[in-house]
Amino acid sequence: MNKWIISATIIIIFGLIIGVTSFKVVSNHNDKLLLVKEKYIIEAAKKCKIEKKCNNDTITLKELYDLKYLEKEVNPVTKEYYSEDAYVTLNNNEYKFIN
Repeated sequence: MNKWIISATIIIIFGLIIGVTSFKVVSNHNDKLLLVKEKYIIEAAKKCKIEKKCNNDTITLKELYDLKYLEKEVNPVTKEYYSEDAYVTLNNNEYKFIN
């Protein structure tokens, strides 16, 4: 009986360790996917601003789509299209993507 309890405890501990580690790895991977997509969208907005086709400090995805700087962008984690109302904003020479 004692062997069963010890064995079950060890299996549960290993299961918890594997579960938590897997969750952290997947979460970290998703964060990096979102960061790469965000930087890609920001670069398109910067290019639009440099070429003086986008004059506002807030540049919507619809504007970038219409000017052919981007094609329809998909969130790499949820696999859903970003809203056309999502935008890139410029504050103090710092670009930020707001979804």
